[in-house]
Amino acid sequence: MHKCRRSPISRIDPKFLQWRWRKWLKGLLASGSASRRQHFRYAFRRRLLFGTVLLPLVICQIGCQPQLLTPGQSTTELPTPSSAMPPTASSVLHFDFAADFSEGLAMVRRGDRSLYIDLTGDVALEPDPALDGVSAFSEDLALVRVNSNYGYIDRSGQIAIDPQYMSATAFSEGLAAVRPGTRYGYINAAGELMVEPQFVLAESFSEGMAAVKVDDRYGYIKADGKRVISPQFEDAWSFSEGRAAVRQAGKWGYIDPAGAVVIAPSLDGAFNFSESLARVRQGSVWGFLGRDGAIAISPKFDFASDFSEGLAAVMIGVKWGYIDPTGAIAIEPQFDYAANFSEGVAAVKVGNHYGYISKTGKWVIDPQYNNVGSFSEGWAWVEAANQWRYVNKTGDFLKGRVF
Repeated sequence: MHKCRRSPISRIDPKFLQWRWRKWLKGLLASGSASRRQHFRYAFRRRLLFGTVLLPLVICQIGCQPQLLTPGQSTTELPTPSSAMPPTASSVLHFDFAADFSEGLAMVRRGDRSLYIDLTGDVALEPDPALDGVSAFSEDLALVRVNSNYGYIDRSGQIAIDPQYMSATAFSEGLAAVRPGTRYGYINAAGELMVEPQFVLAESFSEGMAAVKVDDRYGYIKADGKRVISPQFEDAWSFSEGRAAVRQAGKWGYIDPAGAVVIAPSLDGAFNFSESLARVRQGSVWGFLGRDGAIAISPKFDFASDFSEGLAAVMIGVKWGYIDPTGAIAIEPQFDYAANFSEGVAAVKVGNHYGYISKTGKWVIDPQYNNVGSFSEGWAWVEAANQWRYVNKTGDFLKGRVF
């Protein structure tokens, strides 16, 4: 979702935001290049809009205008509610904001109305106007806000868990981190408290464990709240493919689910494993490690993204291209920005416009949009001239009757 002008950051738990930002910004440390700044802006949009990092911040406030600006756009140019006539069943659907599809639904906004549409373009759910904010569904529940309190709705739009928390996350593996007071705990989908609030910060569960902060150190718990890896790390990531990145004495390494160090802390930056490889940083260059800690692709790139669908976006100089798991160039560096592959295509930027390419580097959709999202469940949102639409991989727009 997007941050809204009437939804100030001051309403969000600052410690939670600081923690999530700090974890995401690891590795974006040293670069003044325009291309890497572009990566930051695109990644910021992805996380700000779709809650992959700042979920409490990104709830859409119903009836407000998005504060997300395209390059060169001033605050006076923000889109205003559309005055167009309601579309017919065969109309191309256009909105003042649109988010990724998740679990068959996507949150959209047109004028002062926010609602969810399904993959056919039909209205699936219209949230109660009394809600001040809504977000994407995760495990059949969507985080919502009423005033400064967070709760959850179900797929019928009914309140499933009363808004009562000062901070909350999306559900993952049946649990969500919530903060009713000064400490985080976990609830289940019925709203029952499963782990008592006791943590300074709490991550979402992944592979049966969650990173939590106790005093000034991070450890890991199981779903029953039992501490399985004692708090001892300066920082910690979630588990992915049986490994978790942790920091000790200013350096990053990896542990296994038993807490044993499997890759000694020696890295300046380390990220989650994806497709058996983890991107890491040594100094200002990026490479990839295997699960055994051996260097799979030597650090030599100016920036790198995680592997996705067999390819990873890398920056060489000021241009982006893609490599395969051996480190060989699969698509020559030629783009001003390159996103991860999703559903066989990737968003890339040439000049001031985004389009989509295939894994062979051929254009699937020519660059023509100001902003775009990755494909999810067959559709990607695209924005041009302050109008948001959904496009499929043949370039056709989603049609239907919504308003």
